[in-house]
Amino acid sequence: MKFWRTLVGKLWITITLLVACVLLTLGLFLLPYIDTVFNSSNSGDIKRLFTYVSIIGFAMTTFFGLFLLTKITQPMQKLIEAANAIRRGRYDTRLKLVTSDEIGELANTFNHMAAELETTIRSLNHEKEHLSSVLRSMSDAVITFDNNGDVILANPPGRQVMENWQGLKWDKDLEGGGWAAEVMPEPLIALFNKTMREGRDQMADLHVKQGVWEAHMAPLYSDDIKRGAVAVLRDITEQVKLEKMRTDFIANVSHEIRTPLSMMQGYSEALLDGMAASPEESRELIQVIHEESLRMGRLVKDLLDLTRMEAGHAELDLQKVDAGELCERVTRKFAVRAKEQDIELTLYKRSQNLLLNAADEDKLEQVLTNLLDNAIRHTPSGKGISITLERISLTGSAAAIQFEVSDQGVGIPSADVPFVFDRFYKADKARVRGETVGTGIGLAIVKNIVEAHKGQITVDSVVGEGTRFTFVIPD
Repeated sequence: MKFWRTLVGKLWITITLLVACVLLTLGLFLLPYIDTVFNSSNSGDIKRLFTYVSIIGFAMTTFFGLFLLTKITQPMQKLIEAANAIRRGRYDTRLKLVTSDEIGELANTFNHMAAELETTIRSLNHEKEHLSSVLRSMSDAVITFDNNGDVILANPPGRQVMENWQGLKWDKDLEGGGWAAEVMPEPLIALFNKTMREGRDQMADLHVKQGVWEAHMAPLYSDDIKRGAVAVLRDITEQVKLEKMRTDFIANVSHEIRTPLSMMQGYSEALLDGMAASPEESRELIQVIHEESLRMGRLVKDLLDLTRMEAGHAELDLQKVDAGELCERVTRKFAVRAKEQDIELTLYKRSQNLLLNAADEDKLEQVLTNLLDNAIRHTPSGKGISITLERISLTGSAAAIQFEVSDQGVGIPSADVPFVFDRFYKADKARVRGETVGTGIGLAIVKNIVEAHKGQITVDSVVGEGTRFTFVIPD
């Protein structure tokens, strides 16, 4: 800032002009009077005295201006520079003015104000960082909207939800470090309008892209004025699926247990009422009750086994297992039953070395038993069932044994194939069933045993031609 534009400069110019006017006025009126009254010798001395006084007067005004410049203008300039520094964000700026006048008091007040402002700004930054950390650590999606429905803040899960729901292109706000979007996703519009209209919290379940989200939206107030709303979204898709599985499980178990219980109750009442006319009829009724009790016992045992495996409590007795001998033993066990139903049961070994270094022989036998039991029950007379063993190489030169159980039954429709390993799933509507009824969870147990061995199982089926189950156990 130029000197003559400052307060002291203007004051110095004003005083200088005032002194000049006074001296000019005195000169115009007094100099002719001095020449007239005083003689020529004295008039020269008086004029020189007048000149000296004028020079001293101008010098004093200049000294006064410099004094004001040092005591007022320079401290004020420093104060202005410090204020500009704080305006630019340098909140640690302080004034070093040691005076006992009003300027010094103003400097002390300014320093105190700057310290308080720095403390407040630091506290606000800490609170902002704390809130940002909390939002980032939340697994739930948090999205804040203004009155127009525009997004003004979203944590990372919230941004992911917005991108997935609406495909918004997010633009980084360089100044604020936040995120902005043009409009809110369509699933939240109705909930947002209801929240802003009623002015209270709203909750709803949103079904978006095969998923279910629990949405909780609350209005944001500032001085009793609604400024927008904040939405908290939680993905409850898995929770809903588990709840449906629980409901279906209870319904299926109730249905499976109800049948043998009804049979046992009916036949026992027949015995109590003396409806059996002969010992042979009594024996038949008792035999039915016995078979149904065995069926219910198998169901309970399978349920317990499946529950333990799904809970991760299945303990495997890992040891060396000869898969060839295992399959021979299982084949002999089912040979008589297959012969009785006129089914040809064949075992093929396509590799010499069929030794597994770490496997549970009893569990693998249970897998083969379940698969062969299903194959025999669903294969008509005159058809065949085959078991094929082969050593294969997996990715990374790892070895494994591949088991394949194929039947020539009526097959499974392609729409049902993805669900055959579900609990209580039975594709009976497309398969011929024998007299022996399964529990409906055998294949679910098979899948859990194979996966416990870090293997995998697949199924291929063609309606009218047969079904092939293939599982691989790593060596």
